[in-house]
Amino acid sequence: MEYMGIVGVAAITVICYLIGEIAKALPLENKWIPVICGICGAGLGVAGIFVMPEFPAQDYISALAVGIVSGLAATGVNEAAKIVK
Repeated sequence: MEYMGIVGVAAITVICYLIGEIAKALPLENKWIPVICGICGAGLGVAGIFVMPEFPAQDYISALAVGIVSGLAATGVNEAAKIVK
């Protein structure tokens, strides 16, 4: 069950990707989408400590960093999909 922590990080990335897609539908400039995904990822990372017992971070600062990186990874996935097309 050690892999459940990695699944939690992937879940944060997927949720942030969805939030980024929603943000693209709003009348915002695209430059704000990574910021939105990073902030949402930060919140989800901190929430992960309480919700997921196998979360890879055990303190708030590490959870915040894991969440931010996961949120920004969502924008990277979006950019990678554009390159493939």
